[in-house]
Amino acid sequence: MRRLRDVLLVTPPYHCGMVESAGVWMPLQLAYLAGSLSAAGFEPRIHDAMSLFEDAEAVRRHIASAEPDVVAVTACTATLEAALAVLRSAREAAPRAVTVIGGVHPTHMPTEVLSHAEVDFVVRGEGEATLPELLACLEAGEDPAKVAGVSFRERGSGAFVHTRQRPLAPDLDVLPVAWDLVDWPLYHYRTKPGSRLAIASWTRGCTGRCTFCSQHKMWRGTWRSRRPERVVAEVRMLAERFGVDTLEVADEYPTCDAARWEDILDRLIAADLGVELLTETRADDIVRDERIIGKYRDAGVLHAYVGVESARQDRLDGMGKRLTTEQGRRAIGLLNDAGIVTETSFLLGWPGDTPADVDEALRTALHYAPDLAFFLAVTPWPYADLYAEVADRVEVHDYARYNLIEPIVRPDAMSREELSAKLSEAFASFYAAKMRSVHLLPPEKRAYMMRVSKLLMEESYLSAEVAESVRRAAAGVRERAGMPAAGVRR
Repeated sequence: MRRLRDVLLVTPPYHCGMVESAGVWMPLQLAYLAGSLSAAGFEPRIHDAMSLFEDAEAVRRHIASAEPDVVAVTACTATLEAALAVLRSAREAAPRAVTVIGGVHPTHMPTEVLSHAEVDFVVRGEGEATLPELLACLEAGEDPAKVAGVSFRERGSGAFVHTRQRPLAPDLDVLPVAWDLVDWPLYHYRTKPGSRLAIASWTRGCTGRCTFCSQHKMWRGTWRSRRPERVVAEVRMLAERFGVDTLEVADEYPTCDAARWEDILDRLIAADLGVELLTETRADDIVRDERIIGKYRDAGVLHAYVGVESARQDRLDGMGKRLTTEQGRRAIGLLNDAGIVTETSFLLGWPGDTPADVDEALRTALHYAPDLAFFLAVTPWPYADLYAEVADRVEVHDYARYNLIEPIVRPDAMSREELSAKLSEAFASFYAAKMRSVHLLPPEKRAYMMRVSKLLMEESYLSAEVAESVRRAAAGVRERAGMPAAGVRR
């Protein structure tokens, strides 16, 4: 029998200057896997190479020193190559280790991923039950073909084997999370100096069918939720045991069940835990919740993202968004009125888009007046419904560039380079305008936005030209308000 007890879970060290500009985010998916592995008698460790900003050599050295029996990574499309590089390092540093990869891209593209020799097994879909069962099977010398939800190359023939689909977990509340294996001092929200940041999952799934998104496929069109009392108990535990004061709700659609969502808000208000929440949801749910929008802020919602996606109703209809432009405008207004920091995005670079469409998105963003707006490039994940619609216009096949920043699709009326320049121009114009009017915001939100502007200039993917536009506007605000220059403390 082969020992496969020591499992090293590694985040691929991928960076594009987007999400890492706002915070250092714990790998919740690995904490869930580690919890299930521990419960099954394995000995998992988490190595967050992404948050540590390690290079390939540092990852290789860590694997060599750890001497694990198993190295497992998770990947989306943009992080796939970085994840494969981790497994190549494992082949060099721990040649006897079993290598495993999971996540949304391997789930939908297992044959492509298995074409890389450094991959032994793909875990498809939710891995909490699959990974421990697979490792127990391998330890016992049994045929992994009996394990649901895995893909691998058959020994001898090299043929690809894709076992039956594993059912989704019926009860999310019983899944253990290895909070004690999280390296807590690493994780913080950059706009809150000294903060302790956690990520939590309260639901899984989405009932939407947006053509550009993969979530409805990943979760098979379902939406599952945890019980409100368990949600709030977890927030309390994170605050009291680990000192968490900021929590990102990782769910795509936490507000799907209106009564359940209000129950959570009421329980959080009653508990008064001092934890601020970062969340996202649909604009139409915000409009639905107009009566209780004050409860969002009272429950601790600090920052809310709603995807407006387009200034054009025909474009929203074409992407299956099931949203009206008026709902987008109204949702942002309601959140603004409640004192919640608002964020939205516009997807641009569709085949029929012209420079005028980017200009219209900018005008719409300025009219809706979110605190933060991102002008993103349409990115067709190779397993999303959108890909078939735009496949003949996809000009970039390097997955590491599938990050919503670099244009992948060539519009009819622009080159990708011209689109990239227009997106940067829109971004610069929006934030310069925001900085010129930031003195009109309430003091708390104004201070937040000034910290955000500094992060955008210094830590994000913005080009030097865009950052300079924002910097000039921010400097003007500071001068008019009698504030110190960025980076200067009084």
